[in-house]
Amino acid sequence: MPTRPRPRLRLRRVAPGAAFSPSEDLLRVAKPPRQRYEAGRWQHVGMDSLSQAALGAAISVAIMQRRTAAWKAALLGAVAGTLPDLDVLLDHGDAVLNMVLHRAETHALFWLALFSLPFSWLVAQALREGAQWRRWWLALSLALLTHPLLDFFTIYGTQLLLPFTDQPYGLGSIFIIDPAYTLPLMLGVVAACVVARRPWGLRLNTVGLVLSTAYIAWGVGAQAHVAGVARDSLAAQGLPTGRLLVTPSPFNTVLWRVVTVDEAGDSFFEGFYSLLDAPAAPRDRIPFERFKRGNALAAELADVDGVRRIQAFSHGFWAVRELGQQLRITDLRMGQEPHYVFAFAVAERQADGLRVLQPSEAAGGGGDPAQSLAWVWRRLLGERLPPPR
Repeated sequence: MPTRPRPRLRLRRVAPGAAFSPSEDLLRVAKPPRQRYEAGRWQHVGMDSLSQAALGAAISVAIMQRRTAAWKAALLGAVAGTLPDLDVLLDHGDAVLNMVLHRAETHALFWLALFSLPFSWLVAQALREGAQWRRWWLALSLALLTHPLLDFFTIYGTQLLLPFTDQPYGLGSIFIIDPAYTLPLMLGVVAACVVARRPWGLRLNTVGLVLSTAYIAWGVGAQAHVAGVARDSLAAQGLPTGRLLVTPSPFNTVLWRVVTVDEAGDSFFEGFYSLLDAPAAPRDRIPFERFKRGNALAAELADVDGVRRIQAFSHGFWAVRELGQQLRITDLRMGQEPHYVFAFAVAERQADGLRVLQPSEAAGGGGDPAQSLAWVWRRLLGERLPPPR
């Protein structure tokens, strides 16, 4: 990752209304306006806030047990579980910086561990439960720390190990909104609060934690399986397998998007595979479409800071395109061809050469939400449909 400047930070407003891509479409349906990527400003693309709040609440209830009221444990755990995402309120003055500097210090395990000590002590004192502050520390520190750990399983990239390295880590085994993960947590927390005096209320909360954790493990296993299928299919078609991306489609871990980059051939390939697809020979399992990557355009922009940052942050899954006089770089990991959540206008071609845009401008979006949802559902069930373009 390039060395980061010390950007100017300011609070910013998010205006309503914007178009978005197939993956972004579904994200917009389920997330509040403050968490969208609109008019050149940041949208939150971590695990959704409801899931983070539910996880924090469930952990806090499980740790505190009957030492405090279940609703107190749930409420404060939910607050701790969402605190790291307050960095969405920061505007770094540039669309690219807003992307690559999200999930940074507020998602670093080291800083969250330090913050958990005074935070838990203050909570215990405010509740007049000072004698239990160590138990509160255990509950709230786990609620804080599991936030970036859960984000790690999404594809975006979380800088878990700051201040030691600013490398973003993202496995990409779960979509940012997945009801199969969130609902068990929510139901368990509700049960614990509603029937707090019954032993089985707390047990249901534990069951919710176990089921949601098992679903995370299932996603990791399914991703590994699909990656193996994808490599076999790519090899059978004579396509490169070196730089491979396997991520779930919105709301599920059954339909998976596969992208591979052919750097020498100046192209990338995109395909989709459902766990419900009928058996087929390796060559026919995943039909891939080829798209131009724009290596020559990227070479023209080699000295542009925003371009270098996206190339590093996306781990090589990028493309550069020229639309009219505008040159844009796209992060290929979130969205699908031709609509992506993160695309940035970084330069304009003029008569006397390229003019670098300062600041860069957000250019992601497009697509029909209803069409995307319908396609995802039918393709998930194993119907061999071409993706909407």
